[in-house]
Amino acid sequence: MNQLDQPSQLEQLKQYTTVVADTGDFQAIKAFAPQDATTNPSLILKAVQQDEYRPLLNRVVRDHRSTGADGMADRLLVAFGLEILKLVPGRVSTEIDARLSFDTEASIAKGRALIALYEAAGVPRERVLIKIAATWEGIAAARVLQREGIFCNMTLLFSLAQAAACAEAGASLISPFVGRIVDWHKKSGASVGVGADDPGVQSVRAIVRYYRQHGMRTEVMGASFRNTSQILELAGCDLLTISPNLLAELAASTAPIERKLGLAAELAEPAPPLLQDEPHFRLMLNNDAMASEKLAEGIRAFCVDTALLDGLIAAQADGATGG
Repeated sequence: MNQLDQPSQLEQLKQYTTVVADTGDFQAIKAFAPQDATTNPSLILKAVQQDEYRPLLNRVVRDHRSTGADGMADRLLVAFGLEILKLVPGRVSTEIDARLSFDTEASIAKGRALIALYEAAGVPRERVLIKIAATWEGIAAARVLQREGIFCNMTLLFSLAQAAACAEAGASLISPFVGRIVDWHKKSGASVGVGADDPGVQSVRAIVRYYRQHGMRTEVMGASFRNTSQILELAGCDLLTISPNLLAELAASTAPIERKLGLAAELAEPAPPLLQDEPHFRLMLNNDAMASEKLAEGIRAFCVDTALLDGLIAAQADGATGG
C-alpha cells in the first residue's frame, strides 16, 4: 500500500472514537463529515458575524421579533442547530444561556424551551443535547431534564468531582476541557508535560477510568484541544469534539495512530467512589484551584459573548424596524 492509499489520521481516529465538529461553521462540518456537532455562545457569535451566516440572523429577526430579545436569541441558536442537523447524522449540542448557570429552575425552563423549538421544527429530542455548565445548579437541572427525556451535555467541566456528580445525576454526556486545563497550568508557571503526561489528557483518562470502574453510563467527550497530540492520546474516548483547524491537521496526516483508551490496563489503578452531596461537591471544587478558576472564567466568557450576541440581535431588530 502506498502513502496515497493510507487512511488519514482523522479516518483512523473515527475507527476508535466518535468524531464531533466543534464549530458553528457549516462549511467545516461538510468538509470533515463528523457524526455530531457542538456549538457554544462564542462559536455562534463568531459565525453570525460572517456574511454567509447573516441571513440566518435576518430571518430570525424578521419572523420572531414579537418574541422579544430572549425569544429571538433562542430561535437563533435553534436555527443554527437545525442547519447543522442537515449535515450530521447524529446530534447537535445547543447551549443554554450561561447567565443561568447558578439558577436551576431557569436552566430547566430554558432546556424545555429549546427542546420545544426543535420539536416544533420536526426534530426529535434524541438528536439534541442541551449544554449546561457543570455547576451544582446546572447538574441539578440536568437531573430533572434527563428524567423528562431531554438529553444533557455538561460543559465547562474540569474535575473528577464535576464528572462524578454529572454521572450520578444521569447526564447523557460530559465535555471535559483538555486545553483549558493545560492553559491554567502554563499560566501558573508549572512545568507542563506532553503526550500522555499532558495534564488535560490525564484528567480525561482519570474520568474515563472512574466511569468504567463504577459502571457509569454517561458518555465522555473530550473537548477544547490545543493540538492534535492531545486528541491522539485520547483515541478510544467515547467522543472527541474538535475544531476545524485541528480536524484539517488530522485529515492531512497519514501517520499511524493507536487506541489509547478502552483498554483493560486502565482499570488497574483503583478509583474510589466520591461522595455526591452538595457540601462535598462544593468543597472538592473549591479545593481544586484549577477547576474552580476555569469554571468561573468560562462562565464569565460565555456570559460576555451571550450579551454581545444579544446586542447583535437587538441592533438587527432596530435596523429592521427603522429604530
